[in-house]
Amino acid sequence: MTASTDKLPVVVLISGSGSNLQALIEASTRNEAAFFIRAVISNRPTAKGLQRAAAAGIETRVIDHTDYPDRDSFDAELGDSIEAFGPGLVVLAGFMRILTDGFVARFYGRMLNIHPSLLPDFQGLHTHRRAIEAGVTEHGASVHFVTAELDGGPVIAQVRVPVEAADDESTLAERVLRREHELLPQVVDWFARNRLRLRDSRIWLDGRVLARPAQC
Repeated sequence: MTASTDKLPVVVLISGSGSNLQALIEASTRNEAAFFIRAVISNRPTAKGLQRAAAAGIETRVIDHTDYPDRDSFDAELGDSIEAFGPGLVVLAGFMRILTDGFVARFYGRMLNIHPSLLPDFQGLHTHRRAIEAGVTEHGASVHFVTAELDGGPVIAQVRVPVEAADDESTLAERVLRREHELLPQVVDWFARNRLRLRDSRIWLDGRVLARPAQC
């Protein structure tokens, strides 16, 4: 894949279908894009996202976590593979692995995750079902810097969707996912243009400390 040297190289980690990856691929191919996807790495060899990457001419790697005796050895291999691509940013786009503290420290300040809830609400799995069961009227998605706390890093930006009376887990998930496809490329673009940074555990956007998550 050919990319301009003034664009930020990004490595994307996936575990599944890669719909957010697809949104990033499409954003990266626009003339005004400030980043390009250097590689896509999956911990699951059957992840559909690998096909999306290959179709776009993006280099892929599979590092199957089941081939490693423990989390530390898997994370060490994953980290080395990421570093080999020389990324300026690592993006977790549906990467379903809990990362070790050492791995997080290795990429601190240059690793983002997208999570399908309005953090800090509904950290972890099954967020849409839990939102419905909790009776909330508003749900959404968040992009945050990755820290050692699961889904607990500083939240950069969010999108919100109403929870409708007729919603089930599937319909709510579909509506949130459409907004995720807008949110994630936007935040990656901010980082690529040096508008966004993490310093002293605080988010800086356009030269100012972000007091609360940006609403997109």
